[in-house]
Amino acid sequence: QFRETKMFMTRVFSRTPRYNQYARQFGVSHPMRHGAPKEVDENAPRYTVNWLLKDGSKVVTKDVEGVHLLEIAHKNGIDLEGACEASLACSTCHVIVADEDYYDMLPEPEDEENDMLDLAFGLTNTSRLGCQIILTKEIDGITVKIPQATRNMAVDGFVPKPH
Repeated sequence: QFRETKMFMTRVFSRTPRYNQYARQFGVSHPMRHGAPKEVDENAPRYTVNWLLKDGSKVVTKDVEGVHLLEIAHKNGIDLEGACEASLACSTCHVIVADEDYYDMLPEPEDEENDMLDLAFGLTNTSRLGCQIILTKEIDGITVKIPQATRNMAVDGFVPKPH
């Protein structure tokens, strides 16, 4: 009887498509696009980012390698919005790299970033999204300017608070 049951089950399941064949495939995004806190070595070298704010003042920040500029801005109370929380779905973290030499050191923007930059206010030849500029030793001392306005599709005057 066991043998007959096993043969029956084999016939049934050999003709039935496997469940996994129809399972939805989930994509994964780059870990830097998520807001999980990162453990930082206290002895790690710190690199400088110079910020030219909307009011004309200058702020100097230092952080470790591998952190994107949007995160650095939020940690230091700099008014760089980042409405999509670094998921590359808006242009509210638009910054302008002040020095073309530093701009040339950055990796080329991907198509997704260029698509979002098309929506940015005050676009220039050296515009980038702050969530896509990762701090490295090579760009130590970079100066970025925050544009006078952003285009947030949410509600006029609404500024989301960083998490």
